[in-house]
Amino acid sequence: MRQGIEMAAVRQVVPPTIYSAQIHGETTHIEIYSRVTDPVLRSTALGAMEMIRMRCGAVAIKRHAAEIKGRAPRMLTFILQVRGRGSFSHYGNQIALDEGDITLCDNNSQYELRQEGPGETILFRVPAGMVRDAIPTPDFLCGRRLAGHDGLASTALAMAIDLAGKDDSRLDAAMRERAGRHLLDVLASAFVPMLDERTSASAIMSGRYWKVKLFIEQHLRDPQLSPSLIARKLHLSDRYLRMIFAVSDEAPSAYILRRRLEECARHLRDPRWRSHSITDIAFSWGFNSAPHFARSFRARFHCSPRDYRQQRLPQPPG
Repeated sequence: MRQGIEMAAVRQVVPPTIYSAQIHGETTHIEIYSRVTDPVLRSTALGAMEMIRMRCGAVAIKRHAAEIKGRAPRMLTFILQVRGRGSFSHYGNQIALDEGDITLCDNNSQYELRQEGPGETILFRVPAGMVRDAIPTPDFLCGRRLAGHDGLASTALAMAIDLAGKDDSRLDAAMRERAGRHLLDVLASAFVPMLDERTSASAIMSGRYWKVKLFIEQHLRDPQLSPSLIARKLHLSDRYLRMIFAVSDEAPSAYILRRRLEECARHLRDPRWRSHSITDIAFSWGFNSAPHFARSFRARFHCSPRDYRQQRLPQPPG
């Protein structure tokens, strides 16, 4: 019987422990805000796949676009929220994760995964080619939430929990790999309803859209980023770029502006950025005009950046 995580078993970490590590060949930043008395970090090899079971307190795991070198083979990670609540920012999406929810992460792209308090998460890392064999357009699913009560999500979660709890010595390598492939098949089936909701655009056009979107996410801080620059760097015409973005309801320039505003808002409500001015934050995300930023921010969030920060930024203790 799996035991729940009691709040009494949590110890706050003040100030937070912050460090960087090389994980699978890429720089990953880890911020620890609280600890549990019975933490677990356990990895199980499933052939070319890997399952990581993580029980911990409040933690943030981040990978920044500027530090991603693409040296390691591309992996996609299914994130399964077993207990507690979390959040995930990836591919321009920002989602909350409740118990039972599942999402997908491209490890070669910028992301931020947070465990908001004591909880447990299973990370199922799979080579991108294997995922594409099971899910033709996995990029569409990155950073999108599959609710735990939808379709086969609960079945996939139960399988992952059972597999993560197995004693490695009782399963040989071939059996572990078969179990991993079976779990991948169930996860792919669980995501089918979400894939059915996609636009009817061709698979080729949809794939190019996600390639463009990933390029934007990786260069969001560049003040020179524009539809013309994107088209030039990806060897596309401006007209074809607009056609690619027709699979969404946003023009490329509108998407760039929205994502920059969302990242600025995230920093404005983050205590770690308290010492940075609003202008510093805006310019760090590619804005080069304070008045333009202020007008755009008000249009999206219906208040000034200063008021937003005062309303959302936690007050320092004492």
